[in-house]
Amino acid sequence: MILFNETGLAPSLLKAVEQLGFISPTPIQEKTIPLILNERTDIVALAQTGTGKTAAFGLPVLHQIEPFSRNVQALVLCPTRELCLQITNDLNNFTKFSQGIQVVPVYGGASINDQIRLLDKNPQIVVATPGRAVDLINRKKLNLGSIGWLILDEADEMLSMGFKEDLDFILSGTPSSKQTLLFSATMPAEIARIASKYMKKPQEVSVGKANQGADNVSHEYFLVHAKDRYEALKRIADVNPKIYGIVFCRTRAETKEVADNLIRDGYNADALHGDLSQEMRDIVMNRFRNRHLQILVATDVAARGLDVNDLTHVINYNLPDDPEVYIHRSGRTGRAGKNGISISILHLKERGKLKDIERMLNKKIEQKPVPSGKYICEKQLFNLIDKVERVEVNTQHIDDYLQVIYKKLEWLDREELIKHFVSVEFNRFLASYENAPDLNVDTSKNNSAKGNKSRNGYSQWDEDEPRNRKSGRGLSEGSGKRGQRIQFSRMFLNIGKSDRMDKRTIINMVNQTLPGKSVEIGEIEVLRNFSFFEIDNRYEKDLQRGFRHIQFKGKQIGLEVAKPK
Repeated sequence: MILFNETGLAPSLLKAVEQLGFISPTPIQEKTIPLILNERTDIVALAQTGTGKTAAFGLPVLHQIEPFSRNVQALVLCPTRELCLQITNDLNNFTKFSQGIQVVPVYGGASINDQIRLLDKNPQIVVATPGRAVDLINRKKLNLGSIGWLILDEADEMLSMGFKEDLDFILSGTPSSKQTLLFSATMPAEIARIASKYMKKPQEVSVGKANQGADNVSHEYFLVHAKDRYEALKRIADVNPKIYGIVFCRTRAETKEVADNLIRDGYNADALHGDLSQEMRDIVMNRFRNRHLQILVATDVAARGLDVNDLTHVINYNLPDDPEVYIHRSGRTGRAGKNGISISILHLKERGKLKDIERMLNKKIEQKPVPSGKYICEKQLFNLIDKVERVEVNTQHIDDYLQVIYKKLEWLDREELIKHFVSVEFNRFLASYENAPDLNVDTSKNNSAKGNKSRNGYSQWDEDEPRNRKSGRGLSEGSGKRGQRIQFSRMFLNIGKSDRMDKRTIINMVNQTLPGKSVEIGEIEVLRNFSFFEIDNRYEKDLQRGFRHIQFKGKQIGLEVAKPK
């Protein structure tokens, strides 16, 4: 392991790094800093969030920036306003003892005129979100003709947020002589496309494996009925009194509902979702960063740009449809060398998603029993005792009150005093969990129920599954006859969310390709870069022939039979 003062960075940068408390580079910094300093090769760097990527590209680029130049020499693109401001702040910290280097952030949701005034001051580095960068380029206020470095930070997130066209526009308008540095936590097909089209023989640098979770994050799940999901979440919070984590929900409405319920039930929680104004969003995020909140309930989109290193838990209130989203969520804990826990609260219909996630993680997600009321009470009791034992006693201020306190409590002996003291806090948990039911699902009952399974593998006695459900979750118009046993083929489609594909469009394509036929469609999964759907296997070959002649948003569609789940 090398030290920062052995990297060859300028003394002014080393002084700033030392003041920030950094002594030795993180693995991604150790690999990329020498490459950027000594070679002009393009780089694709794969590393999870929280591994020190800003310093990995920022320090060597700052070392080479020409101060006092009136041209933009480096452009950093990132997905969100919050990350834009964070990167700018980090770069300014690195240049604390450097002269003549200006860093300007530009992002949506703020006055473009104010940002134009900052650009008129001729900064050497611009940190931008893709949409605002395109606006400023079109207004001829952001000139990229002289840039020597183009950095794409969290490139996979920018693509998943729909910035593909903006990135293509920006990349195609930059000098071929620039050095392109692409940083990403995962390596989807679109990242490979960018590397192939816009980068010159990029050198790949990886910390860990692509699309794989961090080693210091443990992965667990609880299996409950859907109606018990919130109660399970409360037990997770209660059994971890020092929790500092994010609860991820699927929708804004669910986020608000879960947060409101937690606040009502006395938990130190709040919500982060798209309906909040920017001012309220900043307030909530700052409260969470400063640990004035223990639990933040958020959607994936709302949590982007929230960078916190000390999270103890990430909790999936719902599993995401895309395994890569799970990787991003879990990567928010276990940062800076600390351990973290990623917990998922599953109901029976979600178990199938675990296998895809486990394959990407390359590790097993362990099922844990939902904590019992008795166990939670024990944890809370001993947590209270630990707090009492370690509390700092302010003797100077409390001495004046002790005589009154002694007199008030003199009728209690030692044992009774301890019982009274503990019960002040403990009675609440005893009352809450006195008759607490077991929330764990007994899967043996579902597996043995006469062997009568639906085609998706769920017993007809599973309370999470509708009792009179039709075959398939999405039905084309004119679906098959009632009671007819359908054999489904699972199809792979090379179009996904990043191409603006959705379930309804797939159903319409099938109906247009097989007009006048009663075709039943089963389960549909639209993932980031591709999709799966099930179709009556009698129409499998007809559908493949028909899809050969279809294009979607200018992209040739590829359809083939996939392996069954």
